[in-house]
Amino acid sequence: MTRQRICFLYIAQAHQVLHSLTVALELARHFPELEIEAATTSQASYDYIEHLIPRLGGPAIRTRLLGPAWLRRGVTPPKVAMLAANLPLLSRYDAIVTPERTTALVRKMGLRRQLLVYTQHGAGDRGGPFEPRLAQFDLVFASGRKLFERMVGPGLVKPENCAVVGYPKFDLVDALAPARPPRLFAQDLPVVIYNPHFDPDISSWPRLGARVLEAFAGDGRYNLIFAPHIRLFEGAGAGALEALAPFRDHPRILLDLGGRAAIDMTYTSLADVYLGDSSSQVYEFIRTPRPCVFLNAHRVAWQGEENYLNWTFGPVLETAERLLDVIDGARRDLARWRPAQEAAFRYSFDTQGPPASRRAAQAIADLVHKADKPPG
Repeated sequence: MTRQRICFLYIAQAHQVLHSLTVALELARHFPELEIEAATTSQASYDYIEHLIPRLGGPAIRTRLLGPAWLRRGVTPPKVAMLAANLPLLSRYDAIVTPERTTALVRKMGLRRQLLVYTQHGAGDRGGPFEPRLAQFDLVFASGRKLFERMVGPGLVKPENCAVVGYPKFDLVDALAPARPPRLFAQDLPVVIYNPHFDPDISSWPRLGARVLEAFAGDGRYNLIFAPHIRLFEGAGAGALEALAPFRDHPRILLDLGGRAAIDMTYTSLADVYLGDSSSQVYEFIRTPRPCVFLNAHRVAWQGEENYLNWTFGPVLETAERLLDVIDGARRDLARWRPAQEAAFRYSFDTQGPPASRRAAQAIADLVHKADKPPG
């Protein structure tokens, strides 16, 4: 009997690898009748996968760096072009597992037999991910009740096609957690992470970002990690980076525009305070309840909106004035915000039962085995 082949496909930035690689390894460990491979369109993601697999204890799985090489010249190769170029290869798999939604296009490109699985790559509140392409997938993961309800409730995903599995990234982070957090600053001060989103329609960076950095540079109360969403400065030219020049050598400011520590929860684990807008990383931060402050740079009417549930975790500001004073207050008043953080975490992440990666692997195996079983 031919082994069923499953491809874990990564066509975006390296941060998405963290959301499903442990699932691939669980499948390889516990379902030897399945052939598991990881394929990526970028050298950075390929190198990251090769770095992570031995650190996670294997087992070794086949990894592929997809071509053509000329399409890999940019920072992140064009997704649609890469899918089209690799369609013959993808047609040889029985299932394609992906953390992003663009891969749904393979249906329109002619792949009908292959099972499509969408793992997600975050558990935030932003409305963008809840959209019609979800219906193209045979199986969609939800980290908890929140995502399940927001996908199944409006009819974007059928209940039988949605599996609540928890958050596999936590498994990876726990497996790689250092015995002692790294020391990032010479001065032993409380650490704030500023984590603006990349989407200019919701990000605080274009309107308030420079003022935020100036506020921390001119005040000695805090150390600051500036670790925006990996896509904010991707491919940025000299002009876009010019605003960061005054802070590059500041002893209390660390700039990381997309390094591994910016995506593997190194910073969100060690920071004392979260400062941001609409990034889903705040949900990784409140795994341990801590002070949060949010910047409403676009002055949206957010109260009661499900896309801004995370803004109930702490004070919300429309300007950067008195920012550090507000952070001081958020630290003093954590007890006021802790119930909202804990309730939202429970709503967003199902932590009951086996580890998330194992639950996700079982769901994929069940799907593949069911499809492979002859009728009757």
